[in-house]
Amino acid sequence: MTEIIGESIPRVDAVDKVTGAAKFADDFQFGPGLLYGRLVRSPHPHARIKKIDATKALALAGVKAIATGADTPGYIGLYLQDRHIFATNRVRYIGDPVAGIVATSEEIAEQAVKLVEVEYEVLPAVTDPLDAIKPDAPILHPDLGAYTVANFIFPKPGTNISNHFKVRKGDIEKGFAESDVIVEGEFRVPHIQHVPIEPHIAVAQVDSGKVTLWGSSQSPFAQRNLIAKALHISQGDLRVIAPYIGGGFGSKAGVSMEACGVVMAMKVPGRPVKLRLTREEEFFTTFVRQGLVARTKVGAKKDGKLVAMKTEYYWDAGAYTEYGVNMTRAGGYSSTGPYEIPNVHADSYCCYTNHPVGGPMRGFGMPEIHWGIEQVMDQVAEKLGMDPRAFRLKNCVKTGGDIVTGWKMHPIGLDQCIEKATAAIDWGKREPASAPHKKRGKGLAIMWKAPAMPPNAGSSSYVRLNEDATVTLGLGGQEIGQGTHTVMAQMAAAALGVPISWIRIATPVDTQYSPYEWQTVASRLTWSMGNAVAEAARHARQQILELVAEHWNEKIENLDIKDGNVISYQSEQSLPLKDMVIYGLPKEGDCGWRGGPIVGRGNFMPTYVTRLDPETGQGPRSVVHYTVGCQAVDLEVDTETGQIEILRVAAAFDVGKAINPDQVRAQMEGGVVQGASSALFEKLDLREGKPRNPSFVDYRIATSVDMPHKIIPIIVETAQDDGPWGARGIGEHAMVPTAPAIANAVYNAVGIRLPSPPLSAERVYLEMQK
Repeated sequence: MTEIIGESIPRVDAVDKVTGAAKFADDFQFGPGLLYGRLVRSPHPHARIKKIDATKALALAGVKAIATGADTPGYIGLYLQDRHIFATNRVRYIGDPVAGIVATSEEIAEQAVKLVEVEYEVLPAVTDPLDAIKPDAPILHPDLGAYTVANFIFPKPGTNISNHFKVRKGDIEKGFAESDVIVEGEFRVPHIQHVPIEPHIAVAQVDSGKVTLWGSSQSPFAQRNLIAKALHISQGDLRVIAPYIGGGFGSKAGVSMEACGVVMAMKVPGRPVKLRLTREEEFFTTFVRQGLVARTKVGAKKDGKLVAMKTEYYWDAGAYTEYGVNMTRAGGYSSTGPYEIPNVHADSYCCYTNHPVGGPMRGFGMPEIHWGIEQVMDQVAEKLGMDPRAFRLKNCVKTGGDIVTGWKMHPIGLDQCIEKATAAIDWGKREPASAPHKKRGKGLAIMWKAPAMPPNAGSSSYVRLNEDATVTLGLGGQEIGQGTHTVMAQMAAAALGVPISWIRIATPVDTQYSPYEWQTVASRLTWSMGNAVAEAARHARQQILELVAEHWNEKIENLDIKDGNVISYQSEQSLPLKDMVIYGLPKEGDCGWRGGPIVGRGNFMPTYVTRLDPETGQGPRSVVHYTVGCQAVDLEVDTETGQIEILRVAAAFDVGKAINPDQVRAQMEGGVVQGASSALFEKLDLREGKPRNPSFVDYRIATSVDMPHKIIPIIVETAQDDGPWGARGIGEHAMVPTAPAIANAVYNAVGIRLPSPPLSAERVYLEMQK
């Protein structure tokens, strides 16, 4: 049997996906009884709902029901329960769902939406986080003090601040007084969209008080829990079925539109109701990436050593911050970036605005904060007369280094990432541009990111042997394109001792039958669910070995499972798993049987993460671990057009252990592509709360012609002590340093810096003219 861990085994879902056999939520058939839903949405960024009259809509032939805020007076939310399923009393962003129409076709439902008469009293809107924190700003959530909130989130009632995370380390004033060089900067990062190819789909049905929800979901178990609590029903009576997902990047985490579908189905018991968002709705009614205003001040000594860093983050979190408050926290405890700095003062504010709802997106706040951090660090190095690479090698956090929140860094290889990434683009070698009107430049950026999650986010798994010794592997984590099913199959096969071709993934994820998984977010599945899978496989393996040891009258220590056979190193006997793992083995003298169906179970929860002091952000262990990396960029800027052409990107990340190297490299390449797209093209254009570019025509994402000519993925492996085979996550990380590395390379090429992305050709050209 070939080695399974560390081998680039083809994806287990590849054939189904390339042949079209894979089923997505919209592929499921529900027969002629299926009804369709459409949502009545607010046209105002902020308004009071005075009256809803659905008389004309309900009179339309084919309309079956309407759901409103009167049906859902309670709140829903992951970390802060501040959101009604349907707006109640007031709306807080353009697109806020006010009512849901259920009809016999989408066309009739859409027609009925236009017949619902909603009387609004328009209220003053807040569309900038710096305006939101002013003393005279309109308060968007007067009931903030009464909301249910996780104990590590700190809202400030009577303001528009739903979380304030602080870090206080060392003596910040003393640190700046000792600094020979100080650099300050203010950066703005716009809202962007995840733009998954598959739009959000939810189909709900209510029978005898029990609810079934089929959806495009990264979080079936979280959805079950949050929706059940909001609607005061038992989690045991709410079943969420989540098939393959056509892209998520965080947009399908938590709950966004799915609860609306459930409430609408409750109005027509016995009939399934499908709610499918349009592409336009995708842009501004699901989660968007939060905007950010970042103020950063950094001090260093002449020898290049960093000594002080002060940061203020103002997150433009939108109308509801039920998920976004934790991004503010993550931004706060990671505010130094991957640098060891003795004196730190950081404030991270989550601000309500009348913008679309901010939520998780690939990187969970890290691309946003690294945009400013990595450009300021380049400026400090320039002032010191140091090479940016040497500056980072001197200051980057290393194994055993002091983390800003007060604990020692676990083993990492960030310095190796810097050396390998820069070497791959010939750092320090000045190379000519391809034409006289072009300028060539190189830049780099480093990063860190920890899984941002509650301290008790758990994973579980089961391994069930079949008659022919094939293995059914039960998972609660979702396959959203990242390849987790393949990696889990590799781990199960390796831990059990069978060929990977014997592993069958139990799909789709179904909260009624699948083992629990908190959410498919935070790049945590390889590590967290992987630990659960390995434990489940080892549990099954132990049962098999105990059975055979008794049968052969040998010690377990002398037995092993290789390539689907139990072998003895002592007696050199061999016994195939086939038949034995269900039916057991006969006792001697025809005296019955021993053993029986083999089922292994495993779970994992990081029990060692501790609470941080709310005033200082200090604690024994703030997160489970950090993944670190570096990207180095080689590009050209056309001085006649402002066009940026990326020649090479080297991406080096310490993944602990690459379970499937090709998939790791694919994640790096995908992250570079998405990061380059956000750096050069993407911005959700909001004017007074109104989205101006909710389409693929006006909202540009990178296409194949915009891609770097060459992406060089580099794997660094420094084992994670509690990771399966030493593995850490790599899903989101490759997007984090791309944009600042491009910005630093543009500065190196033409000497300009823009405080905010995108670095569009037009903006770059105009800046060069100044």
